[in-house]
Amino acid sequence: MTEEETRTRARILRVAGEEFAARGFHATSLREIADRVGVTKAAVLYHFAGKADILAALAEPMLGDLEAAMTGAARRAPEEARWAAVEGLLDVWLTHRGLLRLNLQDLALAAPGPVFERFKGALLRANALVAGAEADFAGRVRAAQAIAMLGDPVVLFADAPVDELRAEVLAGVHRLLDGDGDGEVRRPGSRPRRGRPAAMTEEMAARARRLHGAGSTAAEIADALGVSRATVYRHLAPSQKD
Repeated sequence: MTEEETRTRARILRVAGEEFAARGFHATSLREIADRVGVTKAAVLYHFAGKADILAALAEPMLGDLEAAMTGAARRAPEEARWAAVEGLLDVWLTHRGLLRLNLQDLALAAPGPVFERFKGALLRANALVAGAEADFAGRVRAAQAIAMLGDPVVLFADAPVDELRAEVLAGVHRLLDGDGDGEVRRPGSRPRRGRPAAMTEEMAARARRLHGAGSTAAEIADALGVSRATVYRHLAPSQKD
């Protein structure tokens, strides 16, 4: 592929992504994409066999990140795999929220084909990790609900600060899966500790940052300060998040 062909392909993908987001995948034609790029429809078809192939190219980075996140979560210890999957999936949605918004608009990724199969496969793997190997049907349903909870806030509050949005989404998922009113992550076999404050003083926040700088995890800091992990996340800089 020549340098000019590479640039044209990139322009087609950029314009197609914008059109799909603005008007929907199904309502956008190849000719409309070609007109905006300034090429013929035949030129678009030279690079992509059809709209489904354009969508596949747009989805490839997200699918790759999604599969990598689930592979990484599966390598964790069983007691850590659930939250590694939840947080990994949420981070993928935050990174690719434009494509996620497109999908929620007209379910473009749900069209039959290889993109849908990869997408479905990764989400089924996420469900198995979040539910756990010994989960009953109710546990698998709760896992599916938790996974569904990750996407909508990212789309609805796409302009919110990422670190704040991430912490709040995780707190909601913790409440569903662990039953804690404060979003605390409980270790397997531990009893829930209720009534943890949802805020920290400036002194506590400074201590949290010092502890994190010394190598303590967010869970360890939460235990030390008597607050929830979600509360700790709100007071760490984005670069400090576990």
